[in-house]
Amino acid sequence: MLREHGRLVAVRLRCRLHLSGMSTTTTSASRAAEPQRRVRKSPDERRHEIIDAAVRLISERGYNGISVQDVADMVGVTKQGVLRYIGSKDNMLAMVYRDSYNVDGNVEDFMQSGLAGSFENDLHFPAYLRYLVRYNASRRMLVQLFSMIQVESFNPDHPLHDEFAGRPDGIWNYYRGFNWRIPARYASFDELRPTVRRAMEIMDGMQLRWLREPAIDLVAEWAGFEPMLFPSPDWDECR
Repeated sequence: MLREHGRLVAVRLRCRLHLSGMSTTTTSASRAAEPQRRVRKSPDERRHEIIDAAVRLISERGYNGISVQDVADMVGVTKQGVLRYIGSKDNMLAMVYRDSYNVDGNVEDFMQSGLAGSFENDLHFPAYLRYLVRYNASRRMLVQLFSMIQVESFNPDHPLHDEFAGRPDGIWNYYRGFNWRIPARYASFDELRPTVRRAMEIMDGMQLRWLREPAIDLVAEWAGFEPMLFPSPDWDECR
């Protein structure tokens, strides 16, 4: 009689444990099946995420190699969600170029740096270019983005074709708006336009080489070119 009672208790205990396990498993499965709540972000935060994703994708694949859906997938929103912030794919490219690449590393930033040659009454163009090279060396992905867009923009149908076609003139007009200290042999900064053009051409080509393997030191590479562009003794007091 006692033995039968013991068996009955054991069976009941196993049943309870089994049912308890089923309940726990069911609860866990129900929780797993619940949809994850989407984190609500401010418009500025979401726009920043979209631009960052576009920068990464375009720098890797080029503008022609990505879609708005690719950006949406990386951010974790719908395609329509991305378009609500950027308007169109072409507009996204303009935002990436003007708001990410072109926004920093300018002469105004240099004049706030406190570096030698950065003062308004003693502004040195070679010193600014050294600053720009060091700055670009710290933002490899954006330099790669710029290089990809620049090559693609040779296509007349590219959204930034006109922007890049006018870039040399735009750069020159921007730089000539500052009061640079220059060697006495030049009557004005306007005489340095060929030098400025060559400096930009060298910098663009040097950056392309820097993006390739084997790696080179961008700052050291520029230091090798600088004496050719701004030779001694003419530039010794203005370097």
